Amino acid sequence: MANPKQIENLLLTEHFRFTPITLIDDVINAVNERAYHASDAIESSLMGADPTILGFGSRAETEGRIPETDEEGKPVFPEARLEIEEGVHQLETLLENTIDKNFDKFEIYTLRNVLTVPEELVPWVRLEHYDNLTLPSPNTPTPTPESLQLLRRKLQETQKLHSALLAEKTRNEVLLSRLRALLSPAPSTTSQTARASKTEHSSPTRSETRDASNGAGAFAFLSHGPAPQTLGIQPLPSIAATPSISTPTPSSDPITTHTTFTLAQLPALRAQIAALRPYLATTSLPTHSAAAGTDEAAEGARERREYVESQTRRVLERRGVDVRNGTAVEGRRVAAEEVKALEEVVKVMSRGKGAKQDQESDEGDRDKMDTGD
Repeated sequence: MANPKQIENLLLTEHFRFTPITLIDDVINAVNERAYHASDAIESSLMGADPTILGFGSRAETEGRIPETDEEGKPVFPEARLEIEEGVHQLETLLENTIDKNFDKFEIYTLRNVLTVPEELVPWVRLEHYDNLTLPSPNTPTPTPESLQLLRRKLQETQKLHSALLAEKTRNEVLLSRLRALLSPAPSTTSQTARASKTEHSSPTRSETRDASNGAGAFAFLSHGPAPQTLGIQPLPSIAATPSISTPTPSSDPITTHTTFTLAQLPALRAQIAALRPYLATTSLPTHSAAAGTDEAAEGARERREYVESQTRRVLERRGVDVRNGTAVEGRRVAAEEVKALEEVVKVMSRGKGAKQDQESDEGDRDKMDTGD
């Protein structure tokens, strides 16, 4: 854990946008740069001055030596340049030491008294860019790369599931439309069924044959016909009048109502069967003789057969099959007048054929007579 001084430095750094020691270092660097410029200026001025003025001539006289002269006759002191460079270097060293010593004190004073925040005020300081900042609750989990990757996977799986559900919905809509087509008669079939009870049966048209091959209205007799109307079952609307699948309209469904009621009665029926099952092996239930049982079985078989025949005849009549004479003949019923007309045509054809045979026999006899002669 950071100590109070480090916390204070962090607070000042965040406030100034730079560390406090950086400010002091910049001040010291600026002073050192001015000192270097001053030493360079001193060196340049000493190098440009006359060595005699700087005291080198007096020292040569004191030492009793004669300095050399240049082309113009001026005395030359080679040691002057070396001594000036050494003196300037010593001056720079002295200035650096003095600056470092004094500015170390400046740094300590500034950090302790100027660039500082009292320790007891640090917890109460709020910087400007922290205004109106809502801090997260400590109980809020911090997102990690693993948690983000898990969320991405969940999103991908959710999208896959959504696509699969949309595809399943589309398939269910198609299946429901086909089932409704099976229970809903075609528009032409409805009008024909109404006319079938009043007029003679006619052969099925091409459209009806095509609908029958596609299975449209194959189970329409469950809700459209005399038997369902007798039971009080309302007919379903035709395929053309059925609204779109995506926007179903509320309507009464008698088949669903009767089926729901029947299914609701099944548990009670099962309970009664389970209660009566133990009595089947006993003689407590009334029994009949074998002959009576045989008669009842025959009667029941006869009733079932008659019911099946009646229902079959009704379905065949609705399909346009003639079953009035006890046989199933596809196509329309032939009227008595048509039969008589066909019989007359056959008689005429048979008369013409007989006359032709007589003519041929007469011609054969004549040929024989001619040959005999």
